[in-house]
Amino acid sequence: MKFGLQIGYWGAQPPVGQRELVTAAEECGFDAVFTAEAWGSDAYTPLAWLGSGTERIRLGTSVLQLSARTPTACAMAALTLDHLSGGRHIVGLGVSGPQVVEGWYGQPFAKPLARTREYIDIMRQVWAREAPVASPGPHYPLPYTGPGSTGLGKNLKPIVHPLRPDIPIFLGAEGPKNIALTAEIADGWLPLFFTPRMADMYNEWLDEGFARPGARRSRDDFEVCATAQIYLTDDPASVLAGLKPVTALYMGGMGSEDTNFHAEVYRRMGYGDLVDEVTALFRSGRKDEAAAAIPDEVISESTLIGDADSVREQIKVWEAAGVTTLLVAAGSVQQIKDIAALA
Repeated sequence: MKFGLQIGYWGAQPPVGQRELVTAAEECGFDAVFTAEAWGSDAYTPLAWLGSGTERIRLGTSVLQLSARTPTACAMAALTLDHLSGGRHIVGLGVSGPQVVEGWYGQPFAKPLARTREYIDIMRQVWAREAPVASPGPHYPLPYTGPGSTGLGKNLKPIVHPLRPDIPIFLGAEGPKNIALTAEIADGWLPLFFTPRMADMYNEWLDEGFARPGARRSRDDFEVCATAQIYLTDDPASVLAGLKPVTALYMGGMGSEDTNFHAEVYRRMGYGDLVDEVTALFRSGRKDEAAAAIPDEVISESTLIGDADSVREQIKVWEAAGVTTLLVAAGSVQQIKDIAALA
């Protein structure tokens, strides 16, 4: 089992002390560090800044939003960072949701699976640099010849020769079709709210993708980097209580009442009635009641909580479920050292 450090995205102000955390993660043997983006800070700028002080640790995004960049722009950023880091970049991508895509980026959300497939194909054409990049569309036609076109567009190769012709791509996927697509066309999966209890279901979806003609990977060389916070404590009850408000937000307050992909994850875990209850409470402004309605086991099955010996045993369960990397957050250098000592 490997560990990755999840830096996430900024809140109202830039966070302090992240350079120290990333340095400690590298010194303690963490495999990777990941940044994220929502509708504030972007993922690439902090990753380049933080990565400039490292030598070994892999630099990933978890995740870049497809609609934030055209596929060629994303490929340019990736090949640039891959050069600057000596070949340590991981491109983590996700489609986000309609509220962000249409409300923040001003783009249509339709056909996310087809857009993802087309997007990745274009990125890999850029890195391969075997021929001018071309795509018939319909989502990212190259060259563009639609309404308003001058007719002067031409297919181009990147000026810069990529350091690696095949930079690894991980996908943040939650639904069965998206997870199967991930196994077919990507190099790794970035699950959120993973639980070993549902491993058979996840593996069925992954195996569907691995079995498709032309699949890039097999179970043996595919990475599963699961976000799974680790809390070393002798007081699990207080930790569980502190996590319930955040869980209520994801379960009942993300997206819209009718379209919340995170809520669907919990429904597939068997918590449909709870999702309905938490959503109704959260969206009526009763957020404290929404948090209180969540049972402890809902939190604990997606989180590793307990003393060091207990967490070590839990890590074995996650590893047996197919997870190759636990992607964790940390608030201090000492916390990173404590987590590293579990391996």
